[in-house]
Amino acid sequence: MKTYGLIGYHLGHSFSRNFFTEKFRNDNLSDHEYVNFELDTIGEFPGIFDRNKNICGLNCTIPYKQQIMPFLDEIDPEAAEIGAVNTVKIAYHNGKRILKGFNTDLYGFENSLRPMLEEKHNKALILGTGGASKAIKYLFGKMGIEYLSATTKEDLAEKEIRYNQLNDALMKDFLIVINATPLGTFPKVDSCPEIPYELITSDHILYDLVYNPAETLFLKKGKAQGAKTKNGLEMLHLQALKSWEIWNS
Repeated sequence: MKTYGLIGYHLGHSFSRNFFTEKFRNDNLSDHEYVNFELDTIGEFPGIFDRNKNICGLNCTIPYKQQIMPFLDEIDPEAAEIGAVNTVKIAYHNGKRILKGFNTDLYGFENSLRPMLEEKHNKALILGTGGASKAIKYLFGKMGIEYLSATTKEDLAEKEIRYNQLNDALMKDFLIVINATPLGTFPKVDSCPEIPYELITSDHILYDLVYNPAETLFLKKGKAQGAKTKNGLEMLHLQALKSWEIWNS
């Protein structure tokens, strides 16, 4: 049996396990399985190989996308620059296991967002400064899209602002708004980032990394103002397929 799996904490509603289990079934890969490896701490990571001798590839989710990096033998330059890994390729050289980290969130996000962009979409507002925002910031830097991050943190870093600074002038200028917070995720569907939704227009794109529910309160409020909206499901599909490609290359 070829085993693939997900490293993380609280994985009860894992997208990855459902996605790959269905993929293996549809592709008649009866000798493949995808399992969740719930770890209380990242220190438990090496032990999964002692209990599972046939691990062929891993995904990694919060809170371990950064913490897993010291355990890897190699890290793809792009993942190293982003500072987060969500895919681990497992290879063997002279009988030694080699773990190499990649970030396919970048691929998924870019190929999901890019078709929505027009020339006027050259400035972005990222809501949240946690791990989910890392690939987004890297991509916008690569694409030449100016960005600011809204945060609830007390101390502001470069390119960070507080939510109460989102005024009329700024909202007119920053036409891409990305929710990189967990606000609105099931079951807490009545929450959303505190931004001035009345300043959203039909020129705006509202993109939510959350995919459950399919339309968060953040997206509903944007759609009511005429904005283009998209959730994170397509991004997850794309990053998962990219992981599969990496594992089999």
